[in-house]
Amino acid sequence: MDFLQLGLDGKNQIAGKSSALGQASFRAYSANTGEAIGPVFVEATEAEVDLAATSADQAFDAYSTLPPDKIATFLEAIAEGIVNLGDGLIQCAAAETALHVDRITGERGRTVNQLKLFADLVRQGKWKDVRVDPALPDRKPLKRSDLRRTMIPVGPVAIWAASNFPLAFSVAGGDTAAALAAGCPVIVKAHPGHPCTSELVARVIGQVVAKLDLPPGSFSMLQGTSPAVSIALVSHPKIASGAFTGSLRAGRALFDAAAQRPEPIPFFAEMGSVNPVFLLEGALAERGSAMAEGLAQSVNMGVGQFCTCPGLALAVDSPSLTSFATELRGRFQSAKPGTMLTTAIAKSYVDAVQRVEVFSKLKATKATALEGLATPVLFETDAATFLQHPELRHEVFGPATILVTCASVEEM
Repeated sequence: MDFLQLGLDGKNQIAGKSSALGQASFRAYSANTGEAIGPVFVEATEAEVDLAATSADQAFDAYSTLPPDKIATFLEAIAEGIVNLGDGLIQCAAAETALHVDRITGERGRTVNQLKLFADLVRQGKWKDVRVDPALPDRKPLKRSDLRRTMIPVGPVAIWAASNFPLAFSVAGGDTAAALAAGCPVIVKAHPGHPCTSELVARVIGQVVAKLDLPPGSFSMLQGTSPAVSIALVSHPKIASGAFTGSLRAGRALFDAAAQRPEPIPFFAEMGSVNPVFLLEGALAERGSAMAEGLAQSVNMGVGQFCTCPGLALAVDSPSLTSFATELRGRFQSAKPGTMLTTAIAKSYVDAVQRVEVFSKLKATKATALEGLATPVLFETDAATFLQHPELRHEVFGPATILVTCASVEEM
């Protein structure tokens, strides 16, 4: 596709204006070809982080007191604007992530529905959980005044986009929709794996903010590859809460920074997991072949880049397990390499596979590495080796799993 037609400028979107104060920059790349696409993107500076957070704080009083219908209209207009981007958005996201256009199209629908769902909730008002306990003026020995409780917005919310969902867990994803619905201005830290897609959606939100005459600081988006941008954002005193979807390493760093502030803030993180699966002997005997097929498909679905990827399978040694393992090996040996979301993620996958091999002395069914591609890998070990090496309990983000053979149910 012709990225020039998208009209991107590669700048940060702060309170309705484009900003590029920094010297550091990065590029977007086609996940399939490795070619640079789109404009040069400028990394956000600490000054721009401060500008975005300060603008959000200045917008908070006005935005948080908007009538419910106004906020609902805002969310619905964002949804409409995303749809109106048409095929350009789909093709852009597919180019940056190597995700199939059908997958991106479905994810766009999910994103739009999320925004509409929160719009409905805003109009209903039930999320405020209003409670009123009437006064008891005649209570003895002391009278009681009426007690009232309601949920209120906390303030500006910082949101970090995920790599594997460039729309539904990104700039206008569920976290953004929830925060805006609750009356909180939002600052999104875009994922560097799909900056073109992020800018397209951010521009839609900015245009809706202007059209509805909302406070400009109600929404901002920052670009960048450096962890310093994220740490500066979560540490800023005007940020009242944070939401993150991604790796354990990055999420834990942000969580710790949020907790170490002079005034700690709530930080909600959906982070990586090994998603252990326990295979019982009766099930293996009854439907071992179907389980081998299901496990292989689940590990390799989306090149192992779904948060539900089972990176660990445990079972008790038995003839049924032997048959299961043989079939599972065959399925991994015939599985084809797939293009990962970014070359950096592909490299991390290869490094993680090598880490498992080094620390565990395991035999991998196969583990070849190609530029930007991930080859499905099945490791096999026993419970004693698994327990001896804590490194095996860490997520390998990609199409890999470890089959652990246990001597007994107790050991499993």
